[in-house]
Amino acid sequence: MPPVVARLYRYPVKGLNGEALSAAELTPGRGLPLDRVFALALSTAGIDPLRPTWLSKSHFATLVRHERLAALDARYDSGRHVLSIRRNDRNVAQGAVATPIGRAMIEEFFRAYLKNELAAPPRFVGSEKGAMLSDQPEPGLSIIGLASIRDIERVVGRPVDPLRFRANVYLEGTDPWEEFGWIGRDVNVGGARLHVWERIGRCAATNVEPGSGHRDLNIPLSLMDGFGHADCGVFARVVTAGAIAVGDPAGPADEKSADEDPAT
Repeated sequence: MPPVVARLYRYPVKGLNGEALSAAELTPGRGLPLDRVFALALSTAGIDPLRPTWLSKSHFATLVRHERLAALDARYDSGRHVLSIRRNDRNVAQGAVATPIGRAMIEEFFRAYLKNELAAPPRFVGSEKGAMLSDQPEPGLSIIGLASIRDIERVVGRPVDPLRFRANVYLEGTDPWEEFGWIGRDVNVGGARLHVWERIGRCAATNVEPGSGHRDLNIPLSLMDGFGHADCGVFARVVTAGAIAVGDPAGPADEKSADEDPAT
């Protein structure tokens, strides 16, 4: 039996917890729809709030330095263009991000929430059709086999929430670290085809427990000690459009991609 999609997540606001999806439509040149399309830009970032271009994560409030963000969930209603920020299953802020007032309401919440951590209030930036504000400049999806995370649990000696790794696609049915063998290969996920281009190096953001916001593990160090690297998961770009859903089969395509054969 091939691996299957066990979980599917998008993260509307960079640095905040995401929302589970049952299905999504993938388009070449884009990531998962509405994934990391909004962010909290530091006051020093030279960025257009409504039409931001990609910048490195050092220009944004992220879990690397602001672990309290992991206590917040982001929910986005694309039909109403309303972003809700939740904590402990309760709305703590909400705003229609297509309006100046709505965006100001979101900014005001984060001004208060991060007031002791930032020298100046962050700016809420991004739009539904704008740049994907992920950690790498090329839009794509992140994929992790849950067996790899279970292998990390063996090294750490305690449960490790897969959401620490903030992947888009979690697979069940792979061998531990099998996804690393897909580098340079095309993979089919549901009705879409993706090209896997590199492993994902992990930083201190994975040390933070989702929900509590506590920095309670050292995942990069555990990876180095247990496996000799600090990687977990792979990045993939969309090659052929299609629908993906929880329960869909996933795995390498039959034929090799051109990037895999040095003679082509």
